[in-house]
Amino acid sequence: MSKQMSHLDNIPSTPGKFKMDKSPYIHNRLRWHSSLAKLTFWSFMFLGLILIFFFRSPSSNPLPQDPSRRSLRNYNWGGPAWEKRVRSSARIRSRNGISVLVTGAAGFVGTHVSAALKRRGDGVLGLDNFNDYYDPSLKRARQALLERSGVFIVEGDINDSALLRKLFEVVAFTHVMHLAAQAGVRYAMENPGSYVHSNIAGFVNILEVCKSANPQPAIVWASSSSVYGLNTKVPFSERDRTDQPASLYAATKKAGEEIAHTYNHIYGLSLTGLRFFTVYGPWGRPDMAYFFFTRDILKGKSISIFEAANHGTVARDFTYIDDIVKGCLAALDTAEKSTGSGGKKKGPAQLRVFNLGNTSPVPVSDLVSILERLLKVNAKRNIMKLPRNGDVQFTHANISLAQRELGYKPSTDLQTGLKKFVRWYLSYYSGGKKAAG
Repeated sequence: MSKQMSHLDNIPSTPGKFKMDKSPYIHNRLRWHSSLAKLTFWSFMFLGLILIFFFRSPSSNPLPQDPSRRSLRNYNWGGPAWEKRVRSSARIRSRNGISVLVTGAAGFVGTHVSAALKRRGDGVLGLDNFNDYYDPSLKRARQALLERSGVFIVEGDINDSALLRKLFEVVAFTHVMHLAAQAGVRYAMENPGSYVHSNIAGFVNILEVCKSANPQPAIVWASSSSVYGLNTKVPFSERDRTDQPASLYAATKKAGEEIAHTYNHIYGLSLTGLRFFTVYGPWGRPDMAYFFFTRDILKGKSISIFEAANHGTVARDFTYIDDIVKGCLAALDTAEKSTGSGGKKKGPAQLRVFNLGNTSPVPVSDLVSILERLLKVNAKRNIMKLPRNGDVQFTHANISLAQRELGYKPSTDLQTGLKKFVRWYLSYYSGGKKAAG
């Protein structure tokens, strides 16, 4: 699998040979000035990045002195009662169960994965910062759902190293399901820093704590189908190139895959990346097209349907949440143990990446037609040219590797999945009594 994670770099690592100028004095002087200019430029760039990181990073804020209760921004944690809840939630209740820290547990996929793990008797502890990228009340409702099944979600940030270390001190997690991330392709144009903070800095912080844990946990984490970027060869295979991201979100997920390779190579962490393809279903994300199409159709608002150049079809490999959950659990169950100890690698460790899709791309216009039938309302369609904001024309997953290695077999078609989503949506929003974002 590690070979699949690497790719050729066409840029030579060392400069080629060159002929010496006939005037060494002039040549050396020019080279000296050029080197000085470059050194000055990069020094200022590096200094600027350090200052930006220092002043923008929440972890640079001073922490309270009481070691039993610390905070990052407004997140408080610690104390005997808190530790008791953490231990209780993470306690394994089945014979061959695992103990899993689920980051982003109040998110769409995180909620469903946490509930599925708990149902089969695994120990589950959630972690979420409940940010306001979309309606936090939906995240709180998911939290209440999980708490009723015995899953405790710690309020905190994945960039809080002290909190993560404390969690591993209280519970010896066997696995980490890392789903916390800044999602969304278009929002990256408004708030690019949030993607670097969560998807790169946050992921590195998780890996830093995991590499020092004893024993090291196996890690399964959410990459994205967006890493395939501008590729035109379909279906997308894990062996395809992933060096043409069409959005900053995609670039941060691609960076995550390279970072995973590094921590696997140096520290022996067992890492499995899952490239999700357009996940949908009950308790979904309001920023996804199927969700806000439903909202706007019911409100009588027009909906924008994109088409590619020359009236080309825009299609997505919509994957139902239950199928994604099965893939996540299979990845956890087949994850081998990490091989490091005390931050030092003892031997080669597992490194994998899988597509989790449905293999049946559906035009977005067909998605709207299905919603019209289910809602019994005609949509006011506004056909627009696909903007250059990070969206791609199509996605299509080759899932043969996941089928072979994980036993992954999606079974829910879009008609069936949307029927379940619409039933949940109408129930949750009570015919418009609750604000739909």
